Amino acid sequence: MKRSTFIKLGGISAVASVFHSCNRTISPGSAVSNEVTPEHRIKELGLVLPPAPKPLGVYKPVLVSGNLLYVSGQAPVLPDGSLITGKAGADLSLEEGKLAARQAGLTMISVIKNHLGDLNKIYRLIKTLGMVNCTPDFHSQPAVINGFSELMAEIFGEENGIGVRSAVGMMLPSNIAVEIEAIFELL
Repeated sequence: MKRSTFIKLGGISAVASVFHSCNRTISPGSAVSNEVTPEHRIKELGLVLPPAPKPLGVYKPVLVSGNLLYVSGQAPVLPDGSLITGKAGADLSLEEGKLAARQAGLTMISVIKNHLGDLNKIYRLIKTLGMVNCTPDFHSQPAVINGFSELMAEIFGEENGIGVRSAVGMMLPSNIAVEIEAIFELL
């Protein structure tokens, strides 16, 4: 069986409860306090953001409307610019799929920083749509997308980093392992 492109992210344990004590307790429109911020958490966690990809079609990577930030579907881009590819249930294990979803989250953070300049402008995650490239007999799409959701909880705290979510299986372009889009509320 041909293996897909994948990077070992060994040692990464997405345990949101470790960061439970770091939650921001601010309301929309208020100033960010001296508490731990998303920017600080990224440094504290030692996260490496991949380069923000350029659009491959006619669309905007992000769009702000009122106090909502819409982020187009993001793929799992690695720090060298390559993609994690393959199908869950054939080329990728559940754990590899989950790590690909986490990497798509890092890509999304990179895209947001590239356009907003500062993650501290984000109040909370509202909605996630996670799409998993998988075989018809693979039924663990929600578990794969947990890789993204756990990362958002680590960065934004459990209260503001966990929103509503859908996770579905499908064929994805260029055989990418996952694609994830999201809506955030801005301060």
